[in-house]
Amino acid sequence: MNKTQLIEAVTDKTGSRATAAVAVEAVLDTIVRSVVAGETVSITGFGALLPQDRKARTARNPQTGDTVKVAATRVVKFRPGTRFQNLLTGRTPMPDSGNCIKKAPKTPRP
Repeated sequence: MNKTQLIEAVTDKTGSRATAAVAVEAVLDTIVRSVVAGETVSITGFGALLPQDRKARTARNPQTGDTVKVAATRVVKFRPGTRFQNLLTGRTPMPDSGNCIKKAPKTPRP
């Protein structure tokens, strides 16, 4: 799914393509700005985006066998939430409708 398809999917729920586009753009912009600033973005039920620094290292070119220096860099790591992971592995069935990452309501005590 690309951004245009995401906007279309949100349009189905909001009814307005303009509103959906603004909402998707705002959410993505906020997430990117937070991760670039060094913050972890954690969305309950979905997962967490964690910025990580990788140290400079020495690697090997697989074609020639020569040693190559790899510069230090920053990467983003995604850690899926428990509910998302359970849906992905099939431990929890995908609901037919509604929000699939929302927690089930608590059962009342007898």
